Amino acid sequence: MEEQNQTPDMNTQQAANAGAAQAPEAAAAGADDIARLTQQVADLEAKAKEHYDMFLRATAEGENIRRRSQDEVSKAHKFAIESFADNLVPVMDSLQAALADNTGDLKKLREGVELTARQLSAAFERGKIVEVNPVGEKFDPHRHQAISMVPSEQEPNTVVAVLQRGYTIADRVLRPALVTVSAPR
Repeated sequence: MEEQNQTPDMNTQQAANAGAAQAPEAAAAGADDIARLTQQVADLEAKAKEHYDMFLRATAEGENIRRRSQDEVSKAHKFAIESFADNLVPVMDSLQAALADNTGDLKKLREGVELTARQLSAAFERGKIVEVNPVGEKFDPHRHQAISMVPSEQEPNTVVAVLQRGYTIADRVLRPALVTVSAPR
């Protein structure tokens, strides 16, 4: 029986000796894993910090672009009419010169008014303002405003006369033309 008792003790001792031999290897492997994991955490934290910095810079750049765009739109609204106003200044000069004329010569006054009208037409042309004179055209409620209907030989709803000219700017109605329209027969 003693031999049987001795065998388990020997097995236990051999296992203990094997475990003791593996413990330093396991401890060394555990220390390597901890060092590797610590390095990975440090690398990931550095990468996260780098991405956060990139995010902050991108956010700031987006905010700067938004502010610049708002400033540009504001300036465009504020100074959009500057070019057109620059074209109207000579017209005002001509009108003031006509008013300052005390000669009483109606022929010269008429010539001055015609010159001023040409200047104003040129300013309108440069400002892309187009006169709407729809005589003979079909009535268009988007571009014309009918004041009355009159009997006419023309087809019904045709513009017969223009009482006040209309204007468009860049194909958008600035002021509709006041018109009379032919009545249905």
